[in-house]
Amino acid sequence: MSHRGRLNVMVNILGMPMEDVITLFNEQLLLPKAISGDANYHFGYTCQKRMPKTDKKMEIQIENNPSHVESVTPVVQGRTRAAQYVRNDIHGDRVMSIIIHGDSAFTGQGVVYETLQLAALPNYQLGGTIHVVINNQIGFTTDPWDSRSSPYCTDIAKVTNVPVFHVNADDPEAVMFVAGLAVEWRMKFHRDIIIDLVCYRRFGHNEADPPEYTHPAMCKKIAEHMPVYKLYADQLIKDKLVSEVQMMEEATKCRSLYCAAFEKAKFMNHLVKNPWPEEYEDDAMEKMRKRHVRMPDTGVNEGVLKRIGEVFSTMPAEIRVHKRLATTLLQRREMLNMRMVSWALAEAFAFGTLLREGVHVRLSGQDVERGTFSHRHHILHDQNGVHAPVSALSDVFPGQAEYVVCNSSLSEYAVLGFEYGYSLENMRSLICWEAQFGDFTNNAQCVLDQYISSGEKKWGLNSRIVLLLPHGNEGMGPEHSSARPERFLQGCLDDEEGCPSVGKLAKPHFPMHQLLDCNWQIVNCSTPANYFHVLHRQVMLPVRKPLIVFTPKSLLRLKEAESPIDDMLPGTQFQRVITDNSVANPAAVKRLLICSGRVYYDLAARRAKQGLQNKIAIIRVEQLSPFPYDLLWMELRKFPNAKIVWTQEEHKNMGPYFYVKPRLCTLLMRMDDPRHWDIGYAGRGAAAACGHNINHKQQLERFLTADFLPSTVIITFC
Repeated sequence: MSHRGRLNVMVNILGMPMEDVITLFNEQLLLPKAISGDANYHFGYTCQKRMPKTDKKMEIQIENNPSHVESVTPVVQGRTRAAQYVRNDIHGDRVMSIIIHGDSAFTGQGVVYETLQLAALPNYQLGGTIHVVINNQIGFTTDPWDSRSSPYCTDIAKVTNVPVFHVNADDPEAVMFVAGLAVEWRMKFHRDIIIDLVCYRRFGHNEADPPEYTHPAMCKKIAEHMPVYKLYADQLIKDKLVSEVQMMEEATKCRSLYCAAFEKAKFMNHLVKNPWPEEYEDDAMEKMRKRHVRMPDTGVNEGVLKRIGEVFSTMPAEIRVHKRLATTLLQRREMLNMRMVSWALAEAFAFGTLLREGVHVRLSGQDVERGTFSHRHHILHDQNGVHAPVSALSDVFPGQAEYVVCNSSLSEYAVLGFEYGYSLENMRSLICWEAQFGDFTNNAQCVLDQYISSGEKKWGLNSRIVLLLPHGNEGMGPEHSSARPERFLQGCLDDEEGCPSVGKLAKPHFPMHQLLDCNWQIVNCSTPANYFHVLHRQVMLPVRKPLIVFTPKSLLRLKEAESPIDDMLPGTQFQRVITDNSVANPAAVKRLLICSGRVYYDLAARRAKQGLQNKIAIIRVEQLSPFPYDLLWMELRKFPNAKIVWTQEEHKNMGPYFYVKPRLCTLLMRMDDPRHWDIGYAGRGAAAACGHNINHKQQLERFLTADFLPSTVIITFC
């Protein structure tokens, strides 16, 4: 819901202690070290109430909400869907959502329309939502005729053909009648319904904002208008339902409660009931650091992997698949026989393994059933059009968890918000959202900034959500080249000068403690095996952190980018850094190329062509954040005589360069290594991604040549 009236709802509907509300405004309030806090009317709250008629318990929850008030709309819907899934509430009879909007935001924010369009989609529907629009007939200082082109602020709902009730908020009994009618409609027809609560705003946008600046005439009328409680009290007295004395007694009693809470809050520096989970209290966080010290092994028995691979590469008997897909399935079977694994197989191995372990897996996004690059094919369609589509991973093991793979509407903002909300409620699950191209994630930037990157620090909300972002500078232009790793890396909590001492780097708990402290994980896998491990690790980790994965495009079918099945067997795990084992004498290496992602294969091919295996080493940083100081420390020691060069496929103003370089400098300084003054760069210069294939290849040739020049001077090329 929006800010205005939020504290009122939290106290009077959810039963939040009034002294807690006041203490939130107190400067002496002590927050846990793990919580940075937020505006007081952004916090969520949860309560349980016993219903008087049925004597059943009902849980009510108000979601944490940033100032981008409508952005929470899809988050609430996703969380509701997950709560229904956990309770096997197929029709939405046990769990429902109520969303409170502002009139200007309801018409002005596109995410409202995107979310309304999800209401009837099979894998997003909730059995109906009650939308309440608090229609103050003003947006901050903007009049209705300046904020919308339609007569009513609810006219946007006409596209989904749901009923709208316009009700006078000065008439509480009419409001109650319409609210009851809305609930009955929703429970009977399982469809959305909207209540337009026509009212006004007596005060300014915030506590210190005089509304008379812009609306003097309206403010004068409102000041002369009798408040709702007074209007209703007079009506009750007129109808002889209560006396004037009784009304005065109730008013005095209410004010006494306010005053008592205010006095009590003067001496409080803790809340009676915290809005964040107990696990974020200082003592609990310290215990977690002591308890969890090692990264989990994520390898799996070969028999399990082969079973998944066999099902994934078999044509269902009841349908006729496309002839090209039949060839793809045959190629998968041939790879299994050769004990090699492609990216599509590695993903299927990860999902199938988790399903076997009882972990619910959900993958959504645009075109995810087939895959943007026609590599996944998790839903197989009958070319005769007779039989229903077959889900490739839904029946691999007896008693496995449910696998949901679903194409979404053509929306990033609402769908990513929905999946984030889903991940908050269903902790024992792998929830993945895939962008059609990583570049398109910017349509959901609000969800990234306000929830995924900062939700844990602000509100204590932890999530395992996984973002799969196709990434690779392959000559396809500025809209199909980059998932913008620089933006994600800029959102990391770690300090570029925060590299610990060499002694701490050697301790086995270092990588796990890094994960405990980070706000999200960012990886750029260069092998299918590592992709398999990082997905499996995401659920096995004792902490819930979002995972950003830059996924491949051309590498999906590159022979050199396949992995042996041995790299996924018991005893193996995610490799944060992949070393160069091809170098016979590390001390003789003259240049150490450090890279991340697909550019490794361009570098390796050029090195082999020029016969420089003994002079140039190439290491891959697979986990960009948290930054793998400990493993890079070992790698840098191994090549003491090599010039260090960071090389990347992205242009210099993009990619990991500005994140990696200062951290490498800090690490080398901790090592007392003079090379911290001379870290080179080889790659494209600052520019937009190239959209002309010939120019792209020329750029690639120029920076690969620079990588293998004997000179220590590194030149950047556009």
